[in-house]
Amino acid sequence: MFKGLGGLGDMSKMMKAAQEMQGKMEKIQKDLETITVTGESGAGLVKATATAKGELTGLDIDPSIFVASEKEVVEDLILAAIKDAQSRATERSQEEMKKIQDELGLPAGMNLPF
Repeated sequence: MFKGLGGLGDMSKMMKAAQEMQGKMEKIQKDLETITVTGESGAGLVKATATAKGELTGLDIDPSIFVASEKEVVEDLILAAIKDAQSRATERSQEEMKKIQDELGLPAGMNLPF
């Protein structure tokens, strides 16, 4: 009479696992807002800081590069530092997602978040 109830236990486990995964994903998303990375260019003359989500939070420019005739070089260095920071942010975000993926026993190559 109660043969079908065995499946409810499995469903309960699946729901619990899904809730656990959702909680971990929320935590990692929050963590990505506080993890920072720094990109640089011109051997460190220009540094850009960003969150692991890719939001630019700071820019540090060595004053020695401010020469009117070198305006385009300075602009290029700034852009290069920002791109480097964004690239590092993407890498760090992927590393953090892989940690969660490994914790949850999900197959490699599964794109998170869903």
